[in-house]
Amino acid sequence: MIKLVKAVRAEAAPDHHLALTFSDGSGGVLDLRPFVFDDGEVTQPLRDPNYFASVFLEMGVPTWPNGCDIDPTAARMDLKAAGRLQIGADVA
Repeated sequence: MIKLVKAVRAEAAPDHHLALTFSDGSGGVLDLRPFVFDDGEVTQPLRDPNYFASVFLEMGVPTWPNGCDIDPTAARMDLKAAGRLQIGADVA
């Protein structure tokens, strides 16, 4: 069963990682290097650490000024699959 969530916090972390907290109280630090350094044009600006740090939440979705975003439910699933999803108050 897929648990649908929104992000309630998104903060850039070093080396193209993103600290996320989700609406269910879970969270973790997601490695976005594979996403940022793919061949897509929309992810190219995210290679600049200052631009990557400009992440903000738009309706619960981590988003960058150029419209690039990541699905919070998929991000939570990735964290869970990697064994890096934390549950509770001290997450991300």
